Amino acid sequence: MPDRTRRWVLAALLAAAVVPYFIGLGDSAIWDANEAFYVETPREMIERGDYIFPTFNYQPRLNKPVLSYWIVAGFYKAFGVSVAVQRVPIALGAIVMIVTAGFLGWLAAPGAFARASLRIDAFLWSMLGLAIAPRLVMLARRVFIDVYISMFMALTLLCFAAAERYPTRRRLLLALMYVSVGLGMLTKGPVAAVVPGLVFAAYLLLHRELRRVTEMMIPTGLAIVLVIVVPWYAALYARDGWTYIVSFFVGENLDRFASGVGVQVARGPFFYLPVLFSDSFPWSPLLIPAFIAWRSERRTASAEGDASGRVRTLLWLWIAVFVGFFSFSAGKQDLYIFPIVPAVCGLAGWAIARAGEGRGLSSTSRTVAAVGVLLFLVGAALVYLAKVAGAVYAIQGVAAIGVIGLVAGGLAMWFGLRQRVLGACVAVAAGFTCLSVIFVVWTLPSFEAYKPVPGFAETIRQRAAPDDIVATYAQSMPSLAYYLRRHVEDLFDVDELVVHLKSGKPVFAVISEEDLARVRGDLPGPLCVIDRRPTLDVRLKSVLAADPPPQLVLVANRCN
Repeated sequence: MPDRTRRWVLAALLAAAVVPYFIGLGDSAIWDANEAFYVETPREMIERGDYIFPTFNYQPRLNKPVLSYWIVAGFYKAFGVSVAVQRVPIALGAIVMIVTAGFLGWLAAPGAFARASLRIDAFLWSMLGLAIAPRLVMLARRVFIDVYISMFMALTLLCFAAAERYPTRRRLLLALMYVSVGLGMLTKGPVAAVVPGLVFAAYLLLHRELRRVTEMMIPTGLAIVLVIVVPWYAALYARDGWTYIVSFFVGENLDRFASGVGVQVARGPFFYLPVLFSDSFPWSPLLIPAFIAWRSERRTASAEGDASGRVRTLLWLWIAVFVGFFSFSAGKQDLYIFPIVPAVCGLAGWAIARAGEGRGLSSTSRTVAAVGVLLFLVGAALVYLAKVAGAVYAIQGVAAIGVIGLVAGGLAMWFGLRQRVLGACVAVAAGFTCLSVIFVVWTLPSFEAYKPVPGFAETIRQRAAPDDIVATYAQSMPSLAYYLRRHVEDLFDVDELVVHLKSGKPVFAVISEEDLARVRGDLPGPLCVIDRRPTLDVRLKSVLAADPPPQLVLVANRCN
């Protein structure tokens, strides 16, 4: 395929892959357990006129720094309060990550003038790989803070890599790096400085250049970070002293890392290996040919003074240190290592561009063929799943997604086995782009039937007075506070529910049918069910068994 034609194809695929990030942002209700906090907290900030002390459900929420709330509040002030407006900055953050991956691929490719074609191809393949990643598509529509901390940390990596590649612009690039560190710290805390610092130290140590730490503008960088971070902490200290600051740095950082505070599931030391694979799929398997190429070319690039070899080493260190650092964490969460995905896609994009020139063609072709096999198998499984569970779970588009997986996977296998690596990669990219569009346009709306909160909120709004008690029992439904614009009691002890029912006030409580049957004998009457709605049980065992979806009910102690 001629260079010009190939780039037009890649550009068209990239444009199509970006579209799902912005389609129907307001058409789906809030995803509970994470998104609700970043929809409601900024709204309460605006309602109270207090931008220093965040609250959620009208109670203090100081477990994260404030920048993510400020960003959403700024969009609310400009465009109005809505779920769609809250999701726009998340999508924009994902686009920045995609572009960052492209530039990392560019920097990882050799820089001689004759290799300009390789750099452009690496740039496009890297962006395309991250844009089609299902994990990012989903996160960019519902998880604010992890997209933004990943974005700021990726920008930190990009600035450092660019400073290594273009030393004449080092001071500007390092200053921008420290800006990214400061914004990252104001998003999620000291992790934004600690882990990149470990990566860069390992990089200098590997190259036996620790003396270059004096070139890192550390005093200037510290000043930049402090200018960004200190004002909010100072305002918080002036208001409440050290209470919330110490609680955040100790409880949300040290205790969570050392003892897993707030994490209910124990995870082994190899927990992150499948996460590394899944977060950046379908490009993540291409780390295999990228690693082979890096090992074979590392010494040659170093001997020739090619800075791209150092960038590739930096990207590998970024991946290794993140995975290694958080593998020692007692409170492992899969999203802790999500900031590695731009580096993964940058290396994969370089490997594909390199194979397009005939280098590493065999290993890259086989790897893409293997991706095709996986895609084919997943497609077959989805077609089967749609047939088995379709009568019980009204989720649309699953069979269509499965068929596309079969077709795209088959084409990727066919091209890959014939060592037509670019055709195989185009087949994978086109397939995943179609999957994303169908998922967003057709499948996501089906989930609305299994999101009970908006319906319950409407029922409560029609019946409850301002002083009535609204509660949930043993259910995580934080978005109820947003939809009702009022405080909601989160109850997990039946005795607490009994106290409210005996208070003499009208009570409206959301509880599962199963829990209601279990505790009904302990609850004082009268008590009646005034609304009932299904929720989705995503356990594969339940889906394959075609078990009916579990029911949540809204009960009240005023039956009239």
